[in-house]
Amino acid sequence: MAKSPETEHPIKAYGYAARDTSGTFSPLTFSRRATGDKDVRFKVLYCGICHSDLHFAKNEWGVTTYPVVPGHEIVGVVTEVGSKVETFKVGETVGVGCLVGSCRSCQSCSNNLEQFCPKMTFTYAFPNYSDGTITYGGYSDHMVADEHFVLHWPDNLPLDSGAPLLCAGITTYSPLRHYGLDKPGMKIGIVGLGGLGHVAVKIAKALGAEVTVFSTTPEKEEEALHGLKADHFIVSKDMDQMQAATGTLDGILDTVSASHPIVPFLNILKTDGKLVLVGMPGVPHELPAFPLVLGRKIVGGSNIGGLKETQEMLDFCAKHGITADIEVIPIDYVNTAMDRLLKSDVRYRFVIDVANSIKAPSELRSRV
Repeated sequence: MAKSPETEHPIKAYGYAARDTSGTFSPLTFSRRATGDKDVRFKVLYCGICHSDLHFAKNEWGVTTYPVVPGHEIVGVVTEVGSKVETFKVGETVGVGCLVGSCRSCQSCSNNLEQFCPKMTFTYAFPNYSDGTITYGGYSDHMVADEHFVLHWPDNLPLDSGAPLLCAGITTYSPLRHYGLDKPGMKIGIVGLGGLGHVAVKIAKALGAEVTVFSTTPEKEEEALHGLKADHFIVSKDMDQMQAATGTLDGILDTVSASHPIVPFLNILKTDGKLVLVGMPGVPHELPAFPLVLGRKIVGGSNIGGLKETQEMLDFCAKHGITADIEVIPIDYVNTAMDRLLKSDVRYRFVIDVANSIKAPSELRSRV
């Protein structure tokens, strides 16, 4: 429906929030803004659980404002649009990823790199630069966002297993594109076979790469080679295997967030090779100059992607049949899921069935 006078006031929402550093989730009723002229409001159907949700719930990065309602891998169906919305309609399936705002006028925004805008707004636990209110994410019954930050969902992309692409997909797709590691026949390494790594393998293969997976877990070889169709598997703590691979790869995407040495991976790069970091360990990496200087090698980083590129990624994944490997859970399982996530006990992404498990109190339902 179009915006009406009754939507001029904030609308109650219902979700699950962590209220302190214990990271324990429980139900929360809160308010979302009225539907503005350029806003899209949608009922949340599915929301993936990212490892950063756990960090924020426990305030491990020291920036959390409680209560925090996480979730930035959100898929839903449009229930209301503002009067000036041009590209979305009621009933359409949409997605919202890691961003819900930016200044729209700086150089980064002009270049479709909203993720680097000094005033960018993350989807949850972040202040809106326009009014200072704190954002709430997709562990909730509905969302509202400016249409610029809402994505069209491809018809043939599954809603549940596609949801994690809004973080894991763009986090790995963007650096492969930006650093020129997307040419057919290139030899690409993926470090880590978890929530990010398994999607990275699928995307790199679809781009035509010869893919080598690096893991400290030998038991993941079967999954890497036969489940994900990687071409090679190396146990990264086996120095003989690492030595045998010296100078063989054009690029490596490191998805690991735990502390680990990166110099051994620099040695595996060819001359002019690129090691790109997308994981963020709490302890800084040691980076000596010699491996870089002697091979004219580059260490770079990447942070998600802009809205244009995220839409491109969704369309690419739909075309190539790429989704995340998931375990669908109800919202009341979220505390157990977080405990399992901490132990890496998931293959490879949890996705909350929001529509069937988050039930707003009866007095709120008529407003969603």
